[in-house]
Amino acid sequence: MDMFVALADPTRRTILEILATSGELAATALYEHFPVSPQAVSQHLKVLREAHLVEMEKRAQKRLYRLNPQTLSQFEEWVQQVQQRWSERFEALDTVLEMEKKKGDETPDASKSDEH
Repeated sequence: MDMFVALADPTRRTILEILATSGELAATALYEHFPVSPQAVSQHLKVLREAHLVEMEKRAQKRLYRLNPQTLSQFEEWVQQVQQRWSERFEALDTVLEMEKKKGDETPDASKSDEH
């Protein structure tokens, strides 16, 4: 399962936010946050597990879920790379626009030369 496909769903993003603020939670505790059936939330958890965004551990009769820090670190690195690329592009655009502005400031105004 692709991480971005998993993140595309708002319910799955909410599950990740809940786990980020709460830490490790039992599946039953997660079910309480949603107006859908436990089976529906369970399917979302399965998608998140397959995308390696969450980890699940069985303890006795409970299934405990937590964020997978390795996958989240990889995602964070990707986001930083994208931000860097866009920053470089905007800086290049700023440079071009600044050069064009200076060119415009250096050329005499045609309307002033017509008045003389």
